[in-house]
Order: sequence, then structure tokens, then C-alpha cells
Amino acid sequence: MTPNRTLIPVLSAANFVIGMGAFVLIGMLTPLGEGLGITPARTGWIMTTYALAYAVLSPLLVSLTGQIGRRRVLAFALSTFAAANLLSALAINEVMLHGARILAAAGAGVMTPVTAAVAAGLSAEEERGKALAAVFFGLTLAQVLGVPVGSWIAYTFGWRAAFGVVVMLAIPVIIMVWRVVPAGLAFQVVTLRDLGRTLGEARTMLAVMFTTTFLTGIYVVYTYLAPLLEDTMGYGRDGITMVLIVFGLGAVGGNLLGGRMTDRIGPFRTLICLSIIQFVTMPLLSLLPLPDVWVFVICGLWSVFGWSFMAAQQVRIISIAPESAAIVLALNAAAIYIGAAIGSAIGSAVISGYGVTGLGVAGGFVALLAVIHISVSEVWNRQGGKTGVNSP
Repeated sequence: MTPNRTLIPVLSAANFVIGMGAFVLIGMLTPLGEGLGITPARTGWIMTTYALAYAVLSPLLVSLTGQIGRRRVLAFALSTFAAANLLSALAINEVMLHGARILAAAGAGVMTPVTAAVAAGLSAEEERGKALAAVFFGLTLAQVLGVPVGSWIAYTFGWRAAFGVVVMLAIPVIIMVWRVVPAGLAFQVVTLRDLGRTLGEARTMLAVMFTTTFLTGIYVVYTYLAPLLEDTMGYGRDGITMVLIVFGLGAVGGNLLGGRMTDRIGPFRTLICLSIIQFVTMPLLSLLPLPDVWVFVICGLWSVFGWSFMAAQQVRIISIAPESAAIVLALNAAAIYIGAAIGSAIGSAVISGYGVTGLGVAGGFVALLAVIHISVSEVWNRQGGKTGVNSP
């Protein structure tokens, strides 16, 4: 069976909705905090809640729903996500919002991995990589358009309106998913036993958890980018939106650059170079205020080299555990959100203790830990006779 022409665009659109709904919070910490009467540091914990819930629930729910047709799973997952964003828009206090974000994470944690499985399973082997890239383009596009637009809406019409837009976008996509995804579609799935076995492989898990270490450094700053720019540069709605657009464009460029670097110098060299660049770049954000042009340049470079890591990391972990490719990729997706959760929590602590200007230095320190992490992982792999694709 091959996918029809509309399947991949529809799955990509679904991931756009997921990406916007997941990360729109980053661009509206201030209006949301003011609306609920909580500080930016406490508001950031709402992102932490979402990330932790995703990391825990995604592998479990994907495994538990493995015997159900993919169309039903996708439609129900996106419907759950939409309902959770509606509850987020209606939240009357902090506790209700945390609960709504947990529900949103459950829907997203099923939706994104299953879209990847459907795209890969219905595509010819020689077109599988292209199909997966197209499906995940929706998540990247959410960084370019969804998060900045959501931020602008939140500052203009209120934070509840931003969540409401996510719901409105989700409804037609749910209908398209039901119409386009073939009925009764099922593939071989990851079981809880498979997950348990892979979790017990220390060398593999050390490689997978590099994703967490690397993204922890980024999210120390990224989660609180809006209050950082407000407090140091005096930016309001338009300034923050423009920086988020630059950051999103950098993410697109980073996806392209990461693939080329991986093909040219190998995944390990790519990852250690990117970690070193993050170590150098992020502390520059602690020097704010700076001239506007330098703010955009720094944020653009930070984003390009920050989001170049995914292709190299996926190639590396698959080469380390090729027999468990589906499992390690699912765990890698969970590791992304663990990094987001830990980074957001560290950023909150830094703001409480040192103010927003301490974020860049803290992110740079975590990037240094990422350099150490990838180096130790590579030494262990070589000692075990597993050097990875194109490793030096």
C-alpha cells in the first residue's frame, strides 16, 4: 500500500497543530502569568509539566494502543489534544492549567510518533526518509509560524485566545485525518517488553539521553526568552514576535545544515561541534542589552546550531542499536521532552536566584556538560565495538 498524495501533507498539518499547541506557551509567559497572577518562573513550570507528561506517557500510550487501527488512534489523539487546549483556554487557575497540559501531552505523545509510523509504513523504502522529513516539517513550521503568531495573538487578544486558535486549527485537521488515513491500518508495534529491554541497555540509553542533555541547555534559555527580552531589551509584543520568527527560521536552516554536516563529517563530530558552539553562543545572551542587530544575529545563530542536532543524533542512535531502531527513536522523542522539562526547571531556579541575565551562562554550562556526555558515550561505544556511522 502506498500513501495517496494528501496523506503526508495532512500528517504534517497535524504535527503543525501539535507543535503550535505544545510550544505556544513559550511566547506568552508574561500575559499568561499576569492573567493567572503568577510569576514567569512559576509559569515556566507549566511547560515543565507538559514535557514530563509527554516523556512518560508517549512510549506507554504508543505501546498500549498498538492493536488499534492507526486512523482511530490518530483521530482520537488529535481530538484529545484539541480538547486539552480548549481546557487550557478555559483554565481558571494554575492547577487546572497544569492538568490540561498533561492531557495535551498525552494526545501529542501518541500523535507525533504514530504519524511517523504511518508515513514510514506506507512509503517505499527509497522514499521513507523524504516522507518522514515532510511529516516532521509540520513541527518545524510550528516554530517558524505557530509560536510567533501565537505570541502575537496572546499579547493582542489575551493568552486564552492563543489556545483557542490551536483548537480551531485542530478541528479541520481531525476531519482530514479521518478521511485520508486508510481504515484498519496497522503495523508491527513496540511492546512494553521491548521498551523494558531497551531501557536496560546502558550504552544505548547513554547515547539516547544525549538528546536530553543537549536540549536541557537550550530550554534553560528558550522557555524564558520572552521575559528575558522584555526585561533586558524592553521588547514588547512586536519585538518578541520578530525574535521568535528569526529563531524559527533558524530551526529550518538548522534542520538542513544538520543533515549535511552528518553526511560530511559523521554524527559524532557533528554533535560535539554543535555542543561546543552552544557552549560559546548561549552565554552571549547574558550580555543583554545589546544593539538590536546583535540580538537577532545571536538568536539566529543559536537556533541554527541548536536545531542542527536531530539528524545527527537519529543517525547515531540507529547505528548504535540498529536492531531496536523503532524503540530508540521513540525513546529519543521522549528524551526531547525530558530535556525541555529539566531545562525549564533549571531556568526557573536561575531566574529566582540570579534573574533573567543568568540564563545564558546557565545554558552554556549545560552545553559544556553535553560536550562531556557525547565524548564519554563515544568512548564507551568504541570500547564496545560500536563506533556509529562515519564516526572518526
